Amino acid sequence: MSLVAAIQMASGPKVDANLIEAARLIGLAASKGAKLVALPENFFLMGMKETDKVAIREEDGDGPIQNFLKDQASKHGIWLVGGTVPLKAVAENKVRAACLVYNDQGERIARYDKIHLFDVSLSENNETYSESETTESGENMVVIDTPFCKLGLAICYDLRFPEMFRYMARQGAEVIVMPSAFTDITGKAHWETLVRARAIENLAYMIAPGQGGFHANGRQTYGDSMIVDPWGRVLDRLPKGSGVVMAEVDCRQVKTIRSTFPALEHRKVFCDLP
Repeated sequence: MSLVAAIQMASGPKVDANLIEAARLIGLAASKGAKLVALPENFFLMGMKETDKVAIREEDGDGPIQNFLKDQASKHGIWLVGGTVPLKAVAENKVRAACLVYNDQGERIARYDKIHLFDVSLSENNETYSESETTESGENMVVIDTPFCKLGLAICYDLRFPEMFRYMARQGAEVIVMPSAFTDITGKAHWETLVRARAIENLAYMIAPGQGGFHANGRQTYGDSMIVDPWGRVLDRLPKGSGVVMAEVDCRQVKTIRSTFPALEHRKVFCDLP
């Protein structure tokens, strides 16, 4: 078994302040014995406008946010899932929302670029989101080997696309990490239901760190960061504010459940899905 942690933040418009808070929470998780720590989406910045993240985008492999993640992983001897990092896109006015994974030596092991972009209008409060105006979609799903388990990566709006999680499960993913910044409205309606459903459907652990609170730009994020086991049980959660949720993950349990309750093997294909 391995102790893992999901960090919840209420990030603001100043990168330096957000990194200081992220470092505090990473240190707290590591001091409690976490071997894998996951940060939320946009941990580095919740800007006053969406283009703020474009202004600080980094070259792949170099930049203050990436250096921060590398240094934190090696300093604490942990595997660190870096929420999202704004990396340069093909388009000059956009970023790639990249979830980066570093090992306990500070070496980058994986990069997943967010595939599903949040372009929606919420009738409840007339909020409109057009993530594709500043973010370029990724193309490839990612599952990696770690000392603890096979780890799949997803980001926020990806949660609503179950075929993506089924693909990762079929690639052997036993734990899926999903950094998020759910809106308060959609979070209240769907967050827990969807996180637990993805765990149950795929007989996998879900580690779901999120933004949770009020932000200087007027936005409110839902929070309720949680860790869910393959049977859909919430092992730990944090409703609002900055903090850490922690739980043991046991990938032997995943193997046992998948063997004795082989729902993944019973899958029938009725449409052209991977």
